[in-house]
Amino acid sequence: MPVVYTCRIFKVLEEEVTLPNGHRSRLSWIDHNPCIAVVPRDETGNFLLIRQYRHATGGYLLEIPAGNIDRGETPELCVQRELREETGYRASRITKLFEGYLLPGYGNEYMHFYLAEDLEAAPLPPDADEDIAIVRVSSAEARELLVGGSIRDVKTALGLSLVLQR
Repeated sequence: MPVVYTCRIFKVLEEEVTLPNGHRSRLSWIDHNPCIAVVPRDETGNFLLIRQYRHATGGYLLEIPAGNIDRGETPELCVQRELREETGYRASRITKLFEGYLLPGYGNEYMHFYLAEDLEAAPLPPDADEDIAIVRVSSAEARELLVGGSIRDVKTALGLSLVLQR
C-alpha cells in the first residue's frame, strides 16, 4: 500500500483497488491506531469531562478522555493511562460500552468506549501537547449540554448517550 503521507498519529495511503463488485477505483484512506474513549463518573454520579484546546476546530471542546492505544497495550490498560493523564484519576471499575469504526468512509480508526467508576486519585503527567481542564457535570447537565449543542465532539456525544440511556 503506497503511503502518501506519514505523521505522528496517522498515515495517509492511496492505491488503485478492485472493489468486491469488480469495479476498479483509486482510494485514499487514513491508517490510524486503535483508540479508546472513557466516560468517567465519580461517586456522586457526576461526569468528569475535559475542556481541551483543539487547534483543528479553532478552540476548546468539552470532551470525554480519549487516546491512542500504545503498541502492546490492551484497551483496558489504555483506559487507565489516559484517565490518569487527562483527569488525574484511575478507575477501580471499568465497563465496556461499545466499540466500532469512527470514520469508515475514509479511515480505519477503531474506538473502544468504556464507563469508568470508583475513581481514585492517581495522576500521571499530561502529554506535552495537551491543554486540559476538568469540568464536572451532573447527568441533567450532560443531557442539557447534548441537547443544547454545547457538546460538539461526536465521541463525547456517543459516550455520554450510552451511559445516560443505561
